[in-house]
This record gives sequence, C-alpha cells and structure tokens, in this order.
Amino acid sequence: MKKLMSLMMLVCACLLSQPMQAQKKEVTPDDAGYIVKVGDMAPDFEMELTNGQKVKLSDLRGKVVMLQFTASWCGVCRKEMPFIEKDIWQKHKDNEAFALYGVDRDEPLDKVVAFAKQTGVTYPLGLDPGADIFAKYADRKAGITRNVLIDKAGKIVMLTRLYNTEEFASLCKKIDEMLAEK
Repeated sequence: MKKLMSLMMLVCACLLSQPMQAQKKEVTPDDAGYIVKVGDMAPDFEMELTNGQKVKLSDLRGKVVMLQFTASWCGVCRKEMPFIEKDIWQKHKDNEAFALYGVDRDEPLDKVVAFAKQTGVTYPLGLDPGADIFAKYADRKAGITRNVLIDKAGKIVMLTRLYNTEEFASLCKKIDEMLAEK
C-alpha cells in the first residue's frame, strides 16, 4: 500500500510539474472567410498609419469604428473606396464619435501612400505587415475587400465582404443609426 501511495504521489508530482498545454480552439471560417462573427468583441490590435501615428483599436472604445481591409492589387477595393470616401468618410469625418481606418494588407508604406492618392481617399490608412491584423478577423488565405463595423462597446455589429450596393447602403444606414444613438 505504501508503494502504491508513493507511486501515485510521484505520478501526481510529475504531472503537476509539466507545463499545462493551452488548448488552442480551432476556428472554422464562415462562408465569407470570417473567423469572427457579429456579437463578438472585436480583436484588439495596434497599427501604424501612413503618417507614422499609431492606433490601438481598444483605445477607440466609445466610438463607432469601421475597419476596411484593403490592398492596392484588389480591384473590388478600388471600386468600393470612392464610395466609402464619399458616403461614409466625408459625411462623418468631423464626428468625434466615429473612426474609420483602412487596413492595407501586407504592402509597404510607399505603395499604400500611392494607393491612397490613386483612389482619392483621404481617410486614414494603416499598415498590416504580414496580414497579422487581417488574420485576427478572417482566414489568412481569405480575400478582401471586407468591412467590419464595431460599436462603441467594442463589439462587432456588421461584417461585409466584397462590394454590393445593397449591402453598402445597409452599412451606411447602420452607421447613421449608431451615431444617432446617445
């Protein structure tokens, strides 16, 4: 009996001395490639804008935030960006309760600056080296353009993929509604 108790204590001591392996939760992307969903807290990140300023998503709590995942090689992005500029950014850029950031997927600063000039957008664009920010929201192999709308508490309220006029109108309406709330 003593030997059995000693053996059990030795096994327990060995098990307790081993580091616990954190269970990684496998996330299956949805049909649009998102690994987040409406109602989730938006994954936090920090990115550098083209002007050198750093922005941390969690520091924007209290604001309605729109993230537009984009890249210069994306034709649909180029089609959508002028609408984002005109119908969202120009309308709300002076509203302190609103923030809009383009998150450029894995391109160098000079290319992102040239891209902004070519598309005529004036909303801030940030750099996403290695697509690490993108990978917090969607499968790394998934495509862009995509928009993530986040409420003042930091929760995702809308996800879009590609450019569709009806979906874009719905996004604009949702932003208007959220900004009208006190």
